[in-house]
Parts: sequence; C-alpha cells; structure tokens
Amino acid sequence: MAALKTGHVGVNVTDLTRSVAFYQQVFGFEVLDGKLTGDRPFVFLGIDGELVVTLWQQSTGEFAGDRPGLHHLAFLVDDVDAVNAAEERVRAAGAHFFHDGVVAHAEGASSGGIFFADPDGVRLEIYAGSGVDGAPVPVSDGPTCGSF
Repeated sequence: MAALKTGHVGVNVTDLTRSVAFYQQVFGFEVLDGKLTGDRPFVFLGIDGELVVTLWQQSTGEFAGDRPGLHHLAFLVDDVDAVNAAEERVRAAGAHFFHDGVVAHAEGASSGGIFFADPDGVRLEIYAGSGVDGAPVPVSDGPTCGSF
C-alpha cells in the first residue's frame, strides 16, 4: 500500500453555527461548502481551499471520552510561536483547557502544545514538533497527549 495521509476528519456536533464559529476563530478555517438546512446539516472547513474538517450537526449530548472511538484530534503547526498564538485564540473562544498552557509531550521532549475541548467536548491539540524545551510535563507515566 502506498503511504497514507489523512484527507479530512468528520466531527459530529450539536450546534453547527456555534461549532463553525469556534473552529473558524481557533483554526482560521474558511467555509468551503455546506448545507445548513435539512436532516443532516454540515459544513466543510479548510485552509487555502483544502478540506481539513467536516462538521455534521447530527448528535446530542457531549463527546464521551470514556467510550471507544476518537481520543483526540491533533493539528501540527510550524513552531511554538504558532502554538502560543493559537493558545490566545483558544482562550478568547472560552474553551476548556486540560492542562495549563503549553506543555511538553513527555519529560525531556522538545515537542508539545496545548490541549483543549471544542464546544461539544471533543478533545483537540495544537502542537509543534520542537521548541517547547523546558515546558512543564503534566503527567509522568506516558505521553501528555494520551492523558487528557
């Protein structure tokens, strides 16, 4: 099989308008297409015309992190400055953070980022592959991204 690359991710949401606003504010996504009416409203979100996330309004309640399925959705950015800028946008959006600010992925790791939830409780991460040397490590028995 040839090398695979994630094409896009679909996320169920309870309030499409609220979630589109959140994902635009935090990630800077543009609306590529969508249908806001009918039984299954959806919106395609992307950057520079490339699809990244599809939001589907077809669920109730809140994301259940204790059920099998998605653990979290992580977005890699160029550097720690981009993580810091994202942190400001996430705070401005009023999102719940799982750790306080930028944290390392593990003890001694140069990679790390921020860990937070979208309005429906879906766990999200924005991280850089390097540059967070010396950042706190909130867990000691495994990678930070597995412990929230």
